[in-house]
Amino acid sequence: MSDYLVLISCICFLAFLIPWRYRNYFAIGGWISIVGYLFAGIPRYISLNNFVYPTLAVISLPLLYITIKHLLRNDPRVIQVSVIAAIAFLVYAPFGYIPALGDWLISAVAGQTSAVLAAIGYPVNFQAWNMLERNGFQTEIVLACTGIQSIAIMLGVAWGVKSTLKQKIAGFFIVFPTIYILNILRNVFVIAAYTEQWFPYLPEIASNGEFGYESFFWAHNVAAELGALVVLVFLAYALFTVVPQLATLANDLYLLYRGELERLLRRGPDKTGT
Repeated sequence: MSDYLVLISCICFLAFLIPWRYRNYFAIGGWISIVGYLFAGIPRYISLNNFVYPTLAVISLPLLYITIKHLLRNDPRVIQVSVIAAIAFLVYAPFGYIPALGDWLISAVAGQTSAVLAAIGYPVNFQAWNMLERNGFQTEIVLACTGIQSIAIMLGVAWGVKSTLKQKIAGFFIVFPTIYILNILRNVFVIAAYTEQWFPYLPEIASNGEFGYESFFWAHNVAAELGALVVLVFLAYALFTVVPQLATLANDLYLLYRGELERLLRRGPDKTGT
C-alpha cells in the first residue's frame, strides 16, 4: 500500500509540472498521498520503535489542510513549495522505479560502506549483494540507506525556485557530495554500533524482541536521525546563502503556516473549507 501511495504522489507531482488548468488539483493529490504514506507506515515504524515518522504523520494533518486551502486559492507560495516537491520526485523516481538503477546505487553504497568499515578496523562479510555481516549481526542496505531521498529533497529545494544556472550548479555541489559522503559515514556508524553492540541500553523501550536490536535502535533511530536533522539544517542555511530566493520563500512559508495555525487554534477551520 505504501509503495502505491508513493507512486501516486510521484505521478501527481509530475502532472502538476505540466502548465494546465488542473495542475493544482494534482498537487493536492500529491500532498494527500504523501500524508497517506506517512499514516500507512505507522504500524511498521512503531514495530521498529521509531516514533519520528508517526509524529510527523500527526503533525502533517493541519499542514495538509493549509496546503490544500491555499492551492485552491492559487497561492504562489504553496505552488512554489509544490514545485520543490515535484522536482524532488523527478530526482528520486529513476532510482525508486527503475530496478536496475536502484540496485546499482544500493550496490555502490554497500561496497563503499564495506570499504570504509574495513579501513577503520571493522571489516564485514557479504552474505548477499546488499547484506553485510559482522559478529553474527546482519545489516541489509536498501534504497533508504543510500541517502537518495534526502538528496532528492534538498536538490528540489535548491532547484525549485527561480535562480541562475550558476546558483543551481552551486546548489548541486553543496547538496550531493555532502549528503552522499555523510550518508556513507552514517551507515558505517550504525553498522559498527550494531555489530559491536555499543548501545545495549533500555531494552524495555529499544528492543523489538530481536537480540542486540537495542544498539541498532539507538544508533539508527535516534543518533542517526538527529544527526541527519542537524545536517539538513546546515545544508538549508548554506543554500540560503547561495540562493537568497530560498530564504525569502522560507520566510514567506513560515509566516503563512504560522498565521494559519494560529487562526485554526483560535477559531477552528473555515465553514467553507476554502
